[in-house]
Amino acid sequence: MKLWGGRFETGPSEVFERFSGSLHFDRKLVAVDIRGSQAFARALERVGILNADERTGLVKAFDELLSESSSPAFYEGATDEDVHTLVIRKLKEKTGGLADKIHTGRSRNEQVSLDVRLWMRGEIDQCRVLMVDFLGSLLTLARTYQNAVIPGYTHLRRAQPVLWSHYCLAYFEMFSRDLERLEQARTRVNVLPLGSGALAGSGFPFDREAIAKDLGFDAITRNSMDVSGDRDFVLDFMYAASTTMLHLSRLCEDWILYSSEEFRWMELGDGVTSGSSLMPQKKNPDSLELIRGKCGRVWGDFNALYVTMKGLPMTYNRDMQEDKEPLFDCAYQLAGCLEMIRGVTETVKLHVEVPAEAAEESWAVATDLAEALARSGTPFHQAHKIAGRLVLESLNTGKKPADWTAEQLVQFAPEFKPEMVALMKPAEGMKSREVPGGTAPARVAQALADAETRVESYRNRL
Repeated sequence: MKLWGGRFETGPSEVFERFSGSLHFDRKLVAVDIRGSQAFARALERVGILNADERTGLVKAFDELLSESSSPAFYEGATDEDVHTLVIRKLKEKTGGLADKIHTGRSRNEQVSLDVRLWMRGEIDQCRVLMVDFLGSLLTLARTYQNAVIPGYTHLRRAQPVLWSHYCLAYFEMFSRDLERLEQARTRVNVLPLGSGALAGSGFPFDREAIAKDLGFDAITRNSMDVSGDRDFVLDFMYAASTTMLHLSRLCEDWILYSSEEFRWMELGDGVTSGSSLMPQKKNPDSLELIRGKCGRVWGDFNALYVTMKGLPMTYNRDMQEDKEPLFDCAYQLAGCLEMIRGVTETVKLHVEVPAEAAEESWAVATDLAEALARSGTPFHQAHKIAGRLVLESLNTGKKPADWTAEQLVQFAPEFKPEMVALMKPAEGMKSREVPGGTAPARVAQALADAETRVESYRNRL
């Protein structure tokens, strides 16, 4: 059956049927399509198109279809144009001509928008749960090695010493913003399009606010033409997903490096790594590499729809059918990656002595020395040069920071004070970084506690 056709003398060609059909992917929307149609049946009763018995019969038949749709047999032999046609055909088999009333005053344009929004709400909520669980595991990892000292990097060169927990909290902030973006996307998704018709608004006096309340929407859309051609809410989610994947990819790159033989900072669990079919010694970070690789896939999904929408004239165009496959894939990949990164995080073991040694043997403390000189009255540019000359002298003579004594330091430059030799220990200089957001141990301890409180608030919002 078709939901259209009276204007046509012949049906579509076999090639066009095959080319334009979407049931093989939009069947994913069957449950939300049924739920939306049940709400619409109740709306039709309120405007007098259905009586109470008819509405009861349709809602009951939809319940039966929902139960049956969980079986593969529901789709066997189906040649319907899309999921909406499939559901109506199945409904007609149960209710006869009564099924013909269900589309009164409703366009597939608004029906598709409704179905996608209902489906996306569930997917976003699932991703929010996964994100909060991951944030919790990240904080557990930070707490486990709270006072471990590592070198922070710029340009992938040792820069300044920081706490491991401070490093973990940096990613916590990134992913907290991602959670916020998901929540903002959900707000834009959670707006009811029903009542908009094909583009001009329905010709029936539906109580749109009542339908919104029935389906759990926060608001109704404001312009029927805008609704017909709108996929901004999809792009909002896919942008949020793409940015989350960007941050996941950066974290994976770090941990791939830090778990390598060259860095030797951390160990990943056997359950999230794999071996080589040829080289017996290998323990590969495949889980992290796959997440890093899937970042490009999600970006491609976003870009595909973004480019599809860029040249469309006002209201609905069939190009917009191309929104679903990239959206479905984007949501699936994001959820899978969030689940995987939590699994990886829970296996991480930090070899605290390795990064601590890297911080101690390098000259990551040079900034602490320059700033100490500045605090004692030496102009900073001059202090910077003195500290730089000390580094150069040490490199030329093979001396590490710990090799300098207080006496030697003062002999090298009288601007140094004997007590500044304590700054040759990375953990000592960090104590001066007490500004909010800094890596001073007391600040990080408070930031970690605050982050744990925030995670609890995130959980309460789920």
